[in-house]
Amino acid sequence: MAQYPPIMKDKPVFLHGGDYNPEQWMNEKDTIWKIDMEMAKKAGINTLSVGIFSWAMLEPKEGKFHFEWLDEVMDMLAENGIKAVLATPSGARPAWMAEKYPEVLRVRSDDRRELFGGRHNHCLTSPVYREKVRKINTLLAERYKDHPALGMWHVSNEYGGECHCNLCQEKFRGWLKERYSTIDKLNDSWWNTFWSHRYSSFDQIHSPSHMGESGSHGLNLAWKRFTTQQFCDFYSWEIEPLKRITPDIPCTANLMHTYPGINYFELGRLLDRSSWDNYPTWTNDMRDAGVAAHSAFCHDLMRGVCGDKPFMMMESSPSAVNWQPINRLRTPGILMLQGLQAVAHGSDTVQYFQFRKGKGSSEKFHGAVISHDNSDQNRVFQEVAQVGDALAHLTPIVGAGTENKIALIYDWENRWALDDAQFGNNINKGYEQTVDAHYCGFARAGYGVDVIDETCDLSGYSIVCGPMTYMLRPGFAERVKSFVENGGRYIATYISGWVNEEDLCFMGGFPGPLRDVLGVWDEENDAMDENQHNHFTWNGKTYEISDFCALIHAENAKIMSLLEDKFYKGYPALTENAYGKGKAYYIAGRTDEHFLKDFYGAIAREAGLLPLVEDLPYGVLCTKRVGDHGEFLFVMNTVPAENTVKLPSCTEVRSGEELGGEYTLQPYQVLALKKK
Repeated sequence: MAQYPPIMKDKPVFLHGGDYNPEQWMNEKDTIWKIDMEMAKKAGINTLSVGIFSWAMLEPKEGKFHFEWLDEVMDMLAENGIKAVLATPSGARPAWMAEKYPEVLRVRSDDRRELFGGRHNHCLTSPVYREKVRKINTLLAERYKDHPALGMWHVSNEYGGECHCNLCQEKFRGWLKERYSTIDKLNDSWWNTFWSHRYSSFDQIHSPSHMGESGSHGLNLAWKRFTTQQFCDFYSWEIEPLKRITPDIPCTANLMHTYPGINYFELGRLLDRSSWDNYPTWTNDMRDAGVAAHSAFCHDLMRGVCGDKPFMMMESSPSAVNWQPINRLRTPGILMLQGLQAVAHGSDTVQYFQFRKGKGSSEKFHGAVISHDNSDQNRVFQEVAQVGDALAHLTPIVGAGTENKIALIYDWENRWALDDAQFGNNINKGYEQTVDAHYCGFARAGYGVDVIDETCDLSGYSIVCGPMTYMLRPGFAERVKSFVENGGRYIATYISGWVNEEDLCFMGGFPGPLRDVLGVWDEENDAMDENQHNHFTWNGKTYEISDFCALIHAENAKIMSLLEDKFYKGYPALTENAYGKGKAYYIAGRTDEHFLKDFYGAIAREAGLLPLVEDLPYGVLCTKRVGDHGEFLFVMNTVPAENTVKLPSCTEVRSGEELGGEYTLQPYQVLALKKK
């Protein structure tokens, strides 16, 4: 049983709130701020994130600080029983800083320095920028360390991007020296004899650029690893005064699900709690089954990067956003589904962007709790209030963890290498979509899933699935072998075990160090366009293969199914290899969701794992949380149609209704059940 303390120790409830920008309303604060507090109470809002983009208001001139307005805001929040998720303002620096210290502005890969504007246009290496961030973060911590409203630190906002200035180049070269020690070792690790690209000095190395070197996969990987470490180092720099002055106040940085620019498993290890910004592209039709399944995968990934502790849905939109190609309203019921789905997967918060719509600039039409009409009678506000009421009834679930026995591997470094590799389909190898599809296979079969990367411990799981593990990072193959030897079930797919951590191919045949545990030799791989397919039959049903297909030989493995078409005919499509006390499986082609649901359901049952709910209809997902107050099952209908499920004996937490047996879920309905 996993039970964690509440995110804010003096707020042992679900946190319900959003991004609040009261400084935008300074000229109308006597009326607008009062309305905001009244509306917050009506909506069950108990937290608000403040100060996220406030640097220009906090320090309008260099060294001239104005905290008086923020003092008023913090006092106002405390008086109304609302906790502040107080931000450091480093996500957007003021114009005076860019004007006086141009070194704080980023340089693009083409060596052009950016102008002032936008967000995250700052150099993480710049001593000036670091000095300014440390100063204002220290002042914030000292000023509000004992304030009753302070509940959490929101560090910067959506870290991302990269800088190629001379300061960053020097820091990159220092990082390379530390990693490789000698230039010859770097050259050999990157296969730099190719195209006569061997360096004779670390000083000759420049970050990847289309004006220079962009085809060295070793360089590209190193730059991405360095960029991740830049953000980890900068986050640590930001929180130093916060941790020193307010050691009991947790810190987080809001993440962006599968954003490719940062390895979130590295950054997540530094967070007290992970948080992320959830913006599903709801379609308001049956396609929402796929939208919800992808959101479920992202929730579990964001929980996983911080070691499976309850996380925070830091942002979500209560209505249409303003930046998607088609900005749809939320059909009635979707807002509740969106909020409770986060809770179901381990979030202890439901937070929105934004709390109040602004009058101007690019986000004035982005969804918000309070619209331009200032009304508590519009549909969106009333649905937000309903979510607040639901969360209040779910308090016993706060802090409950998960106890999943199935793990799925999503690895950022593997993705970097795979996206850079040139073979097969060079338009999109579809790593993220593939992992997502395998996640859906388990989810639609009724199982909860943890999402981990190749560095994580496997020993606590019964089943581990590693789709397209093209790169095997140090120690991963050994952990897989130990896992299977000790009775686990491991599933691999096509394009697995091709290269090491430096993107150098394994010699002796693929899947490299996994060849003995999988019992197969992967001889060739073919790519297919949208009009080409292959087929195989398993358990009396025929399934389709598209995009990629491996031509493998079963060495020690048992063949479970054969490919049926073209010159692939007769090659294994699916294999099983007994290894120690466990088994390893190989799926030789990209299959559809129907096969993955059927296959993973069978593998899970063979491993002694029962689904949370039997025979889930399409569009229904389920997951559970377990803590001091019992086991809680969430059953979610993610489509605008009725669905009938068979429930175990349980009690609906919000209504107190006793349920069991067949139950018809209404469109987008969510049940939060306490199992008996």
